[in-house]
Amino acid sequence: MNFLNLFKVAFRAISSNKFRSFLSMLGIIIGVAAVIIMMAIGQGSKESVRKNISQMGTNVIMIRPGADMRGGVRQDPSSMQTLKQADYEAILKDKKFVTYVSPEVSSSGQAIYGSNNTTASIYGESLDYFDIKQWVVQSGDAFTEEDIKKNAKVCVIGKTIVDELFPDGTDPVGKTIRFKSIPFRVVGVLKSKGYNSWGMDQDNVIIAPYTTVMKRILAQTYFSSINCSAITEELTDEAISELTDILRETHKLKGEADDDFTIRSQQEMMETMSSTMDTITIILVVAAAFSLLVAGIGIMNIMLVSVTERTKEIGLRMSVGARGIDISNQFLIESILISITGGILGVFVGWLGTLACGVVGLPTSIPMWSIFVSFLVCTLIGVGFGYFPARKAANMDPIEAIRYE
Repeated sequence: MNFLNLFKVAFRAISSNKFRSFLSMLGIIIGVAAVIIMMAIGQGSKESVRKNISQMGTNVIMIRPGADMRGGVRQDPSSMQTLKQADYEAILKDKKFVTYVSPEVSSSGQAIYGSNNTTASIYGESLDYFDIKQWVVQSGDAFTEEDIKKNAKVCVIGKTIVDELFPDGTDPVGKTIRFKSIPFRVVGVLKSKGYNSWGMDQDNVIIAPYTTVMKRILAQTYFSSINCSAITEELTDEAISELTDILRETHKLKGEADDDFTIRSQQEMMETMSSTMDTITIILVVAAAFSLLVAGIGIMNIMLVSVTERTKEIGLRMSVGARGIDISNQFLIESILISITGGILGVFVGWLGTLACGVVGLPTSIPMWSIFVSFLVCTLIGVGFGYFPARKAANMDPIEAIRYE
């Protein structure tokens, strides 16, 4: 019996039991749809994280104080005072693989204008910070180097601050707001960046000269961090090595002495987040794939029932010359048709589910290879779980099959 005839026989057998065949497919449909949706959410979340980190600059390097041991107790890095003005000046002087450098200090508190107020964070930075973090001043101007030298009480504010303090649409440029009772004249408004993947509002920010924040708000002489930008993403490692050498020299660290600072890059953060998202995606996909296993068992069960119901038919086919391999192929084709049809419907349901996830705000992206893998898995399930029923049918004794009641 040729393949076309086997296919026609298998198709008629499936068509004659439409509802039972659909129930057999249902497990495959659910399993494939679940795998595609989970992979789409995982891939979409990964791309969203990478996009948000890229917006902050993939060649950004962050220098922070390192933890120290005092009296056998490890100190909190945030309480260390190892980053000073001398470090900032040394980096500016000796840098080769670094383009922009900005010391950073920060504080949180109430921002007030008239009768309006909101909780905000203020960041003390240099002018290079706008290039490092890719901030764009939408209206007005950024503060100047002269403002930094004079500890001027000026600032640039984000869109959220504008909306909270100037809800009537008043142009904030030129107006004076207060932060922790210190007056700041608004000289510019930043272009909105929205929320990042961690749910943080990037526009709820006030940026002022670092000298002003250090002396007028925090009353300190050290930085909480120093932000830098490598010339290119490819030269990030060289830039980190260069910064390490500069800081070890300014901190007078000799030989095997441990660094009293830590240097991290956005590239490292991106790789870590990507690895984490990949792990989560794998866990979700494996969990969803178990439904495919259950669906395969369901197909095998249905095919065994079908073999039993069609015992006489099998006997008659064998008696008129059908070989065992023809009978085996017939049931294998039925099993594969059920699996692949379920897979096609599963891809469609998975696509609809992915669209629904996008509507509710979940980042999604269906990798094309996941669809091909789904079809491959469906075929393997059809062959794997259809093999035993097919062999059972092929090994029947024709005489006993014809006499079966």
